[in-house]
Amino acid sequence: MDDNPSNHPPPKRVVVCGGGIIGVCTAYFLAKKGAVVTLVERSSIAGGASGKAGAFIALHMCDGGPLSSLARASFNLHCSLAKELDGSQSYGYCPLTTLTISVGESELPSKSPILPLWVDGQVKTGEIIGTPETTALVHPQLFTRTLLGKAVAEYGVEVVTAKVESVAVEEDGVVVKVDGGGIIGGDAVVLALGPWTSKLPEISSKFRVHGKKVHSVVLEHKHGDAITPHAVFATYYPAQGTGPIDPDFFPRPPRDVYICGPSVQVEIPDGPESVFPDLESIQMLRRVAGMVSSYLVEDNVRVKSEEAGLMPCTDDELPIMGEVPGMKRCYVASGHGYWGILFGPASGVAMAELVLDGHATIVDLDCFSPARFVGN
Repeated sequence: MDDNPSNHPPPKRVVVCGGGIIGVCTAYFLAKKGAVVTLVERSSIAGGASGKAGAFIALHMCDGGPLSSLARASFNLHCSLAKELDGSQSYGYCPLTTLTISVGESELPSKSPILPLWVDGQVKTGEIIGTPETTALVHPQLFTRTLLGKAVAEYGVEVVTAKVESVAVEEDGVVVKVDGGGIIGGDAVVLALGPWTSKLPEISSKFRVHGKKVHSVVLEHKHGDAITPHAVFATYYPAQGTGPIDPDFFPRPPRDVYICGPSVQVEIPDGPESVFPDLESIQMLRRVAGMVSSYLVEDNVRVKSEEAGLMPCTDDELPIMGEVPGMKRCYVASGHGYWGILFGPASGVAMAELVLDGHATIVDLDCFSPARFVGN
């Protein structure tokens, strides 16, 4: 057996662009597999949509379509990571029951036994769609930062704060140019810049990742353990008949409830710090919160945040993961849409396998390849 280090190839140097959940998961699993990883993020880790998402994860809700294997593999990885990283304490990992309701101005409070006691407002009961074995929550920013903390401490990931300006593929590797004239070299690069991925000049003509703005509020309630771990998917029917709206309610230990509303496609601004909430959307979420639960009326809560995040989406509603056509050693992982937090771990494993081994085994990436947009 030859143990001479000079006879072994050096570890692959990989630059990961983007410090959201997809970029951090990719950096983590690349480094865990032995790569030398530099993570480039322009502002704060999980400072965009990854830090403002509801972070509801489900084993089964993508079944029957091309996302099923990705969702199931990633849900199981979330469960494993929660044990490994003490997720319940470090980032609020919480298995829960999930149900649907409808909300209306004229609805009378329902007495259904499937409703948690805190859902005591103008609601009509739907159905249970998830159990603690199949659905859970995490705090997305805490999860992402916890995972990166381990990647840095145990696997040597280097974090560089800079804005990526361009990417070039050369004979012996890749060159990432950042603002201020800086250059970061590597053997490969992974672009995980969310909706800003296709803003890069080298990528803009190849495929499109657009942004959908999603509003959210976080309310801190005053009732201790009264709000139990139940995720609630609501359909709200406004009195003026403008069409139904679908807010989601996600309790976060110990005393918060995260509420998010429908998404709308918007122009992509220069950066995540330029994404601002619309007052009307925020007011709607707070009004519906009070209709769903007396525990969430204005007098019983403290508003902790009112935000908007830009969710990265694609035209066919599938993520983009694979090598960029015409750019050897340049890979993309973006466009994960509503399920980005769920898909993060398995996407990170798949990209690490693709970059270092030449193919992914955890999931089949063929249907997610950016090559599907060539000629469209």
